Amino acid sequence: MTKGKSMTEGSPWKHILIFALPVLAGALLQQLYNTVDTIIVGNYSGEDALSAVGTTAPVTFLFLAIAMGFSQGNGVLVAQYFGANDEKRLRKAASTGLILIFSLGILTTIAGVILAKPIIIHLIHVPKEIISLTEQYFLIYTLGLIFQFGYNIFSSILRAVGDSSATLYFLLISSVLNIVLDLIFVAKFHWGVAGAAIATDISQAVSFVAAYVYMSVKYPVFRFKFKDLSWERQLAKKTVTIGFPMALQLIVVSLGLTLIQRAVNEFGKTMTASFTVGQRIEMYLNLPCNAFQTTLATYTGQNIGAGKMDRVSKGARQSVFMSVLFSIVIAIAMWSFSGSIVNLFGISDQSAVYCNMHIKAISLVNLILSMYVPLFGVFQGAGHGGIPTVVATCALSTRVIVTYLLRYSRFFGYTIIWWNGLFGFAIGCTISWVYYLSKRWQKNSRL
Repeated sequence: MTKGKSMTEGSPWKHILIFALPVLAGALLQQLYNTVDTIIVGNYSGEDALSAVGTTAPVTFLFLAIAMGFSQGNGVLVAQYFGANDEKRLRKAASTGLILIFSLGILTTIAGVILAKPIIIHLIHVPKEIISLTEQYFLIYTLGLIFQFGYNIFSSILRAVGDSSATLYFLLISSVLNIVLDLIFVAKFHWGVAGAAIATDISQAVSFVAAYVYMSVKYPVFRFKFKDLSWERQLAKKTVTIGFPMALQLIVVSLGLTLIQRAVNEFGKTMTASFTVGQRIEMYLNLPCNAFQTTLATYTGQNIGAGKMDRVSKGARQSVFMSVLFSIVIAIAMWSFSGSIVNLFGISDQSAVYCNMHIKAISLVNLILSMYVPLFGVFQGAGHGGIPTVVATCALSTRVIVTYLLRYSRFFGYTIIWWNGLFGFAIGCTISWVYYLSKRWQKNSRL
């Protein structure tokens, strides 16, 4: 059988923490790269370039949502076959997933190139002054999507067999390379947003190649040459069935953030620049709960495959506790050093004022998020991926509605841009825990 790391025996919290820490470290590296990328662009290319890169974030996240959602869906299948010791189906599931994700990557790249201008002008409603910069960055970025899709499917397969450490190394290579290329292309050659996009594409290509080589060398069962790839319709259907709700959940988040970004852009370039920095920092607050969600999806899949449902419930409770604890520590750090952090990005004084308010608000609000997002991993690993989609839709809909209703009110005004999570996350937390405690997610969870 494939040599991976099983989480079906021993103390749940230890397995979960050991698995989650590399995932968390990898995500932290990714965010550090994004932060340094933003700092370099802001300091060497100006606030307009910073706004152009930042305002596309919700749409680029849409592409990432498709890559991650369907890759994680295939990862759940692989994890369950791994837990059941079914190597034949394990290999077929991985092969089918590779074909599916690469096909989606090609289609998404084509769609991104064709729809770039309509998205920028009509969907995001980018300020006129930065339309050309935004379009330039967006077009170049989309050309590297195939590498992003490929990296995600390789990472999901590796995590499914318990190897979460490997993705940390790939992200380390990618992040360091991206920062170096940013310094060369943006700081030295002064290529602006184009340089930032090219640096991103190259670093993603390198992490893609590294992931492929590692997986092929360490896991012979996943050693695929082009002629070895096989497509099984039933496995593709299962991947889509599990992955579509995961992708849809992230797509809903992306669309919701796009509408919020549109509201932000209505307040002008100063607010757009502030929101760009605030979102970059907000991502750090989300890291623990997202890492435990990813971990619980694999943990749940393996234990369901082994028929150990009681371990799933115990692991879920322990993961939520750890998620909240990690989030509190990060929130304290953010609240204490927000001023120093904001000053690194080279934004104007007024943008910095907005951004400080943003950071302090989300440091408190995002604690609610840490209380329920790990449960998404349980639902996904059990094949009930539609529930996170419902929760995300309700939470984001609430955030968008209150943003548009209250953005000009006397009490909240523009501050609703960051306080909207107080309403949305409370809704999401309530729905998630009600469904979890009902134990309906335990029904029909086996393959």
